Amino acid sequence: MRRRLEPEMDRREFVRTVAAGGYAVGMAHLLGVDDFLAADDGEVPIVTALVREDPNDPFSLEERTRYVPAGWYAAVEKAFELNERLARLSFTGYLGSAVVPGDYESETATVSIGVSSEEDSFLEIVRDFTDGISISAETIVEIDDLEDGFEFAEPRYLDAVEDDHVPSGVACETPSSLATLAPALHHPDGERSFFATAEHAFKDVSTPNGEVLAVPVSSGERIPLGTVVHSYPVEDVVAVEPTGDVSPSNLIDVPSTVRVRGQYTRFGLADLIARGEPLEKVGALTGHTTGRIQGIDAVTCFTDDFCRRGQIRWGGEMDLTDGDSGSVSYHHDPEGDDGDVLVAGFNNARTWWPGQSYVWGVSAYRITEEHGYHF
Repeated sequence: MRRRLEPEMDRREFVRTVAAGGYAVGMAHLLGVDDFLAADDGEVPIVTALVREDPNDPFSLEERTRYVPAGWYAAVEKAFELNERLARLSFTGYLGSAVVPGDYESETATVSIGVSSEEDSFLEIVRDFTDGISISAETIVEIDDLEDGFEFAEPRYLDAVEDDHVPSGVACETPSSLATLAPALHHPDGERSFFATAEHAFKDVSTPNGEVLAVPVSSGERIPLGTVVHSYPVEDVVAVEPTGDVSPSNLIDVPSTVRVRGQYTRFGLADLIARGEPLEKVGALTGHTTGRIQGIDAVTCFTDDFCRRGQIRWGGEMDLTDGDSGSVSYHHDPEGDDGDVLVAGFNNARTWWPGQSYVWGVSAYRITEEHGYHF
């Protein structure tokens, strides 16, 4: 059905195409028939975010929609499909790829591919099934032997606990290292809320389940938050069940505190790129930074014997250093109150090899799709 969308298609033709493809009932369930019928000619509705109807109730999520050009939607959807096929086929030399949507006027999308060698022969193979989507490729040098040139910085410690809730964006401690505390993660099963941070912060253990996460306070006190109950090494996230007197918070600790109101979908991130909107983050070491989004739905196979999917690439390598892992990237909520933000995803690593410069980490929508958690 998606391949039959055309930029010049009017609303009636779009609805007929949806119905002919057998998607009318399913899409009406997800978006509502009115969303389709209200679209202007040549536009289609997309779900951009999951947002709390009640800011104080993390389980009151509702879908937010936006109308976009049908041609842009078709190009981006094809790019997502091509990117997924590349990850499944995993040709020799393939180190990862990402989707880069164009702006709305261009109605285009590109798949950026990283290869280890023999770029020309790799591209000849890939071009056989690009289906009209632009591709760009770059040869990535051997990265295992490169040195990390970052210097230690003073962590951002929590000043004090207010209302028994611990905000994110501050340093947290595992038994073996320092990381950044993420905003509260919520799971619909039992409507439970968890602390969260990066899984790789728990070093020298086969699984971090049962390990304690704590936050150091500026006064020198150390407050236990809870115990790891679920760990996801591929996504690089742990869920920590509160066991003390403090609870996870949807606040991010910046000079003007911001409040998490929900999260972006995959197409919501594509929309941000199309409109040239940046992401922000607050890390325990580098503090608050902003940067442009360089790719979404990314696959990264750079540093492990497995590939990570659903990644976001944004900013530059100076936006993250050791101790910032576990922080989240976010963007202001254009329809929320002042200080409301929507989470894009976690920040877990950065490039440190020549030719590329970005932060990467798993997207919020991937965590929701794979494990059910949401912000």
